[in-house]
Amino acid sequence: MANQKRGRQSFVLAQPPVITAWANVAGKKEVEGPLAHTFDIKCRDTYFGQKTWEQAEKQMQQLALRKLAEKAGLTMADFDVVFSGDLLNQCIGSSFTLRNTGVPHLGLYGACSTMAESLLLASMTVGGGFADTVVAMTSSHFASSERQYRFPLGYGGQRTPTSQWTVTGSGAALVRSQGKGPKITACTIGTVTDLGIKDANNMGAAMAPAALATVKAHFSELLTGPEDFDRIVTGDLGQLGMEMLLELARLEGLKLGGKLMDCGTTVFDNTSQDVHAGGSGCGCSAITLCGYLLDQLNTGKLKKILFCGTGALLSPTSTQQGLPIPGVCHAVSISGGR
Repeated sequence: MANQKRGRQSFVLAQPPVITAWANVAGKKEVEGPLAHTFDIKCRDTYFGQKTWEQAEKQMQQLALRKLAEKAGLTMADFDVVFSGDLLNQCIGSSFTLRNTGVPHLGLYGACSTMAESLLLASMTVGGGFADTVVAMTSSHFASSERQYRFPLGYGGQRTPTSQWTVTGSGAALVRSQGKGPKITACTIGTVTDLGIKDANNMGAAMAPAALATVKAHFSELLTGPEDFDRIVTGDLGQLGMEMLLELARLEGLKLGGKLMDCGTTVFDNTSQDVHAGGSGCGCSAITLCGYLLDQLNTGKLKKILFCGTGALLSPTSTQQGLPIPGVCHAVSISGGR
């Protein structure tokens, strides 16, 4: 009996799982941004001591996982399961991170919504009584993403004003049945939304409708609204996508102004760092949540947020075939630790 389900997409957690520890790893450009003081591991080597950018992404996840275990006072053997994914084909960053560790692993692909998706699934697993200690984790790397989705960096291709800068970083959160820390109280699973956007350099426009659909579902199914949250946090709409979300919400009679925050416009300083429309990638919301946001919740500076991971579900193949870019958004309601 689905007694925790609310409406079609949402559910509440009668025994809210607790985020007891979190860790993040950030790259060179991210360390030069305004959230540098919230990063656990800072690296100015884009290769992270590895031979390729893809191996660098694996190294970022390994560093984040080890730091998480260290901060929690645990070992890898204490993790019941890890939910993780990335932007690389077949999610090799995640699978190579967990290989030969003996840790049960469920690989995910939600594009840039993966941090929210992994956190949502971790909360379901713990809240449903299937595990006590679960990790939600993801990563992205600017160079590996450019090589896969757009052009090799050596081409020196010109970036359009609507394009975003993929964040080089990894974030990991530990979700447990008991302990101290921010609590996950409710979630909304997103639906795939496609309004025909085909420009891979304008992903904010592709994701904004999905963000609105999920936020509306969360509010209506859980009988809540913007006034109940300190921040409504989107993953990586960027400046253009955030403005589009506000306008779409206004047309629907929903006022988000003053509460909306986008990780893509927060992780970089758009006035001094050349990132065009802002940050993007799985790591964008991951390093913002698993640092700044959870720190704010844990200290009581924020009491409650709606964390809405946004993802553009394109692939190199779909783009080359001229197909539009579907979007998805998953929402996780997190209350402060105090």
